[in-house]
Amino acid sequence: MQIVPVKDLKDTTRISRLCRESGEPVHVTKNGYPDMVIMSTETYEGLERAAKTGRIVSMVQEGIDAVERGECRDAAEAVASIRSRYGL
Repeated sequence: MQIVPVKDLKDTTRISRLCRESGEPVHVTKNGYPDMVIMSTETYEGLERAAKTGRIVSMVQEGIDAVERGECRDAAEAVASIRSRYGL
């Protein structure tokens, strides 16, 4: 884990290089306490893709679980029920 004090942010070239080369978030401290995290765009986009993939997998699993619990209906039956209910 990369940790730098907030005063080091003045050297933007070095910090930018550190973010890119480490390929991971850089933790910034203020008065010895965690304050913020910075990272390269490439690292951020990778984390964002991983989060989206995780959400998609989670949503698919929720659907599979609902089917297994018998909470789903055939689409044609659902549409027929809606049409019948609303006189369509």
